[in-house]
Amino acid sequence: MTDEQDSHAPGRAVLSLDIGGTKLAVGVVTADGEVHGLVVEPTRRWEGPDVVIPRLFELGHRAIAAAGLDRPVDAVGISCGGPLDSGTGVLISPPHLPGWLDVPLGSMTSDEFGVPAYLENDATAAALGEHRFGAARGVSTMIYLTISTGVGGGAVIDGQLHRGAAGNGGELGHLMVRPGGRPCTCGRRGCLEAYVSGTNIAERAVEGLRAGRVSPDGSPSSLAAIEQPTAADVAAAALAGDGYARAIWTETTDVLGQALTDLVNVFEPELVVLGGGVTRSGAMLLEPVAEAVARDAMPPAAKAARVVLAGLGDVVCVVGAGVVALDAQEGEHA
Repeated sequence: MTDEQDSHAPGRAVLSLDIGGTKLAVGVVTADGEVHGLVVEPTRRWEGPDVVIPRLFELGHRAIAAAGLDRPVDAVGISCGGPLDSGTGVLISPPHLPGWLDVPLGSMTSDEFGVPAYLENDATAAALGEHRFGAARGVSTMIYLTISTGVGGGAVIDGQLHRGAAGNGGELGHLMVRPGGRPCTCGRRGCLEAYVSGTNIAERAVEGLRAGRVSPDGSPSSLAAIEQPTAADVAAAALAGDGYARAIWTETTDVLGQALTDLVNVFEPELVVLGGGVTRSGAMLLEPVAEAVARDAMPPAAKAARVVLAGLGDVVCVVGAGVVALDAQEGEHA
């Protein structure tokens, strides 16, 4: 799974494009769920769709070349945060991509690569990828949460991917966790995303430092020496014993644990899978959240829900978008 030439040309294959608020990840996905010719670059979302989309397509051509294909890909799968219209392939107004309004990405992609293109919500695609090839293989009902620049979600219920009536179901990042709280990109206040996304973990840390907050023992925080601390900086400082960073991190895991407990009570899943950049913190995030669900979820079956990290790691959305395209092609040829 590198951006170098693969040692073999894969068989049935689709191109997979993942558009995140922080990075673009592109690769060729084969029917066995493997990723070939992976290319990852910063999104630079402030450049807007007229600049980012041609660069995304160039990455797609690079990935195809690196994968060593001896024929065109069969289709293109695209994962991106919603709201979007998967039927028409239009990005409506994703909050993590300001200014991307009513972008006909599906038709643009199909024109560029000369094959059908299928657009899907990124977290919905990731849920499908984890169910097919990741941590949730063999599970009937599961919930997936991606915790990254924003927070998205998806679910597989009784073996079927949940899309909702208009195709945008699973916006779990916009659960209300603190009514009247921090502003969210969706326009409301107090959403889960406003507290636990990587962007908002960093923003909460900066806001507190500017307000003069310090560690509980009165000592200054090491984060004050960092010009623009990230969520990864907060996690690292908390792990190193920084009291202020620990307080920020504890609030993060408390809020996430409460939200997941509510989701477990509603869906009664066998598995809750967490993915996205913030989960690189590993046990620091997973353990307190899993403990909260085990402690607070309603018995009996909800107590059995396990909380795990995504098995596909950083390529979960790439694999998921690929599975969407592979399944669509299979359905059309059935």
